[in-house]
Amino acid sequence: MQTGVLRVLRATAASWWRHIELHRTGQTALAQRLERQTVLRDLGYLRQAATLPNAHVICGEGGTFLHLGWTTVSTFAPIERFPLAALAVARGTPFIDIRPVTGVIAFANLPRVARDGAGDSEPWGPGRSVSLTDYIDMVEELGARIANHPRPRQSI
Repeated sequence: MQTGVLRVLRATAASWWRHIELHRTGQTALAQRLERQTVLRDLGYLRQAATLPNAHVICGEGGTFLHLGWTTVSTFAPIERFPLAALAVARGTPFIDIRPVTGVIAFANLPRVARDGAGDSEPWGPGRSVSLTDYIDMVEELGARIANHPRPRQSI
């Protein structure tokens, strides 16, 4: 594991208001144990982001979401203030920035990304889902910016 990743995760865990309060009240051992648990949990999220076929980070006006199949980690902050998501993107997880999208209704009507890596055989109706690459193609048409596109680039 890269020491830079661990450094960021440790600093983030230590900056939580609850951990700071525990340190302030002299409960240092408990604070350190909780910080270690937080770092290990976040390392697990980073491993999932690297291995799951449809893992992705999406950032909009409502916050930033790290989608990991059946698990979602989120915050109301932009990605610039969500170190876990920023680390996942830096390590290659696809990033969908929907902040430039102006067609809110069209975006709301998009299908969801399938949790298991494959889309529905009938991608219509309520609760429909598509693969991550198909979803990225759809949001790109609406004006979203994409980083770490999972589809290999075709050379001409």
